[in-house]
Amino acid sequence: MRLPIDDILPDLTAALRSAGRAVLQAPPGAGKTTRVPLALLEQVAGRIVMLEPRRLAARAAAEQMARLLGEDVGKTVGYRIRGEAVTSPATRIEVVTEGILTRMLQSDPELRGVGAVIFDEFHERSLNADLGLALTWEVREALRPDLAVVAMSATLDAEPVARLLDDAPILTAQGRAFAVDTRWLPRPRPKAERFEVAAVNLIVQAVTEAEGSVLVFLPGEGEIRRVATALQGRVGEAGIYPLYGALPFAQQRAAIAPMAGGRKIVLATAIAETSLTIEDIRIVVDCGLARRARFDPGSGMSRLVTERVTRAEAEQRRGRAGRVAEGVCYRMWARSEEGALAAFAPPEIERADLSGLALELALLGGAEDLRFLTPPPQGAMSEARALLCSLGALGDAGRITAHGRAMAALPLHPRLAHMLLSAGKEGAGLAALLSERDIVQGAPVDLGLRLMALRDPRNFAERTPYALHRATVERVREDMRRLARLAPKTQTTLSPAEMAALAYPDRIGLRRKGDAPRYVLSGGKGAVLPDGDGLGQMRLIVVTDTDGNPQEARIRQAIALSDAELRVLYGDQIVWQNRCTWSKRHRRIEARAQQCFGALVLEDRIWRDPDPQAVMQAACDGLRDLGLPVSDAARRFIARVELLRTQGAEMPDMREDALLTGLESWLGPYLAGCRTADQLRAVDLLPALRAMLDWGQIQMLDEMAPAQFVTPLGNRIPIDYSGEAPEISVRLQEMFGLSSHPVIGPARQPLRITLLSPARRPLQVTMDLPGFWAESYADVRKDMRGQYPRHPWPENPLEAAPTLRAKPRKT
Repeated sequence: MRLPIDDILPDLTAALRSAGRAVLQAPPGAGKTTRVPLALLEQVAGRIVMLEPRRLAARAAAEQMARLLGEDVGKTVGYRIRGEAVTSPATRIEVVTEGILTRMLQSDPELRGVGAVIFDEFHERSLNADLGLALTWEVREALRPDLAVVAMSATLDAEPVARLLDDAPILTAQGRAFAVDTRWLPRPRPKAERFEVAAVNLIVQAVTEAEGSVLVFLPGEGEIRRVATALQGRVGEAGIYPLYGALPFAQQRAAIAPMAGGRKIVLATAIAETSLTIEDIRIVVDCGLARRARFDPGSGMSRLVTERVTRAEAEQRRGRAGRVAEGVCYRMWARSEEGALAAFAPPEIERADLSGLALELALLGGAEDLRFLTPPPQGAMSEARALLCSLGALGDAGRITAHGRAMAALPLHPRLAHMLLSAGKEGAGLAALLSERDIVQGAPVDLGLRLMALRDPRNFAERTPYALHRATVERVREDMRRLARLAPKTQTTLSPAEMAALAYPDRIGLRRKGDAPRYVLSGGKGAVLPDGDGLGQMRLIVVTDTDGNPQEARIRQAIALSDAELRVLYGDQIVWQNRCTWSKRHRRIEARAQQCFGALVLEDRIWRDPDPQAVMQAACDGLRDLGLPVSDAARRFIARVELLRTQGAEMPDMREDALLTGLESWLGPYLAGCRTADQLRAVDLLPALRAMLDWGQIQMLDEMAPAQFVTPLGNRIPIDYSGEAPEISVRLQEMFGLSSHPVIGPARQPLRITLLSPARRPLQVTMDLPGFWAESYADVRKDMRGQYPRHPWPENPLEAAPTLRAKPRKT
């Protein structure tokens, strides 16, 4: 059968002959996954390595290409995935999962014998794919200019990838194998409607309205199980098949194989979005959600979040309906909601735990010049390197250690690789267990239960009420055997808790005070156990899995750790520290001698003779918590200094933020003996503020921004500096004879004067006293002479003597 990709294959081979690189866009169902590698067989000298994002897709692609050649898998076409390799010396096309390429580059940086590397479904932008492309391009530029590189996808944003590959040719296959009719909900789904209910209703509608088998996209295994249960009896004789990554391969194969004599409904995660042709599918039901891992570098934890699909993902899913015949796609959202969907999913490098990437780069000597399509975020990389340092993988200046090299050689997360190297074969079971999803459903968080189930699944199933995920158990046991072969021989015997603590030194938890099972972790974060869980009374635990909540993570898996075990492992890191701190809760300074491991306080005593400098620092922290106790006199002083400073005079910054930042330097010496909130609130700031000025500044302040204005009568009136302009209020008669307006500061800013009546009521506000005498005074005099006949109102105030006296009453 001719496919859309066939029309562009001559252009692709020509581009590789002339440029050695290409970016290929081809719609879902165009046939790029199987046709492109086969088309390059005669064009490329050496093996062709094609990367697939998922194990199921890698197997399926290899099997389909082998069928097209009329061969068994392992001859011309083979595959390699974690724990399984089906290849031979005759293999020319090798389909691998993305992490395998990194291992190949580690063992052979020149990729000898490889003529082309194809990155399939590159739009998914997995961390391994991004790293693989950066490393492959480095090899091509530095060592192997003959190495062909192809990035391809149905929904790839091609321009940035082409620029990364030195303006690689962009080739686009037009058209789709078969037309797909898209149908939306008539209106947005009500928020009160349960997701599974809406999904089942839409599936039933699709089965009723359209012919053929159905592929349903759901976010995860839990939703798949609930929808499968709810569909029973509502879809006639249709077979219901789950499809997700944790399923045994035999069950995955059954989901994608043709169904003889009937129709089937495949309930799948994003595993079915790309690189798979599921036989008989004519209908796609897209429920509009995707589940992604989000890593928080602040907490060092990842969590799964459920988000709306992107437009690119929706297009990929839609294309599944048109791979073998005309189809229809039902979308569980209204057409009006389509515009709110993001264009593409964020690349994994922006949201993943980067400790593995940091270790790979350290192994390559830093690889600072690697060209990433999206550079790794600096914050996440700093956290990753800090973790690697704590695991002994990085030494001085971030250089990889011998231990780090051994870690990088293991197919494990750096945490688990460190643990396996330290524990030897005894750690293989725990490493395999922690690399997979939970094997026990509905059980308490105790990791010991999982280890018990792993050792003897049958006995565990008979003696406990908890359900085992048997396919995952078998996969873990298989990985355990593989890791045991890779583990070094050691003389040390460690308990499971000690091994867990080696892998998670930053997640050793100490129970907080109180009834709730809340823990502070050695890395400084908080975590909480479910109420009533059996581990809730343990003083120390090691947390191996959480929901990743950055505020207070919910513990999903943990194991109890004894004080003795902690001290055996990390005795050299447990130290006594004298701490003098301000307690926000108790509103006082607390001086304690504490035995600490990271953020954990294992022992706590009173520090009876604290260092005065530490007490002063804590007092300053207390004032930052309470706020500065600024008296009226201090506030006026600050306002005077700030006026001169803003007018260009050399004065210290006395704004609140500056004062709080520099508390130790200007106020610290005045805080001796202050331990409580009441004592700190009683501190007089004025002497300390004045001490911030030298003698010359004090003289300038008193001259240019005096605290008081001296009237012509010699009275001292406080100047208010709190408003937009310095201001005084004075009785009008006291200003007689003053012919110039008073000014303040280097900028000679006029003083705002409120002139008062004899009864001290405002008559006039002026910043131009000579102008007032010349223009407004006559009107004021006319109005006031009748009201205050005993007070002087001379015609010429400039020639009159200032006075506060009144004429005596006539008897």
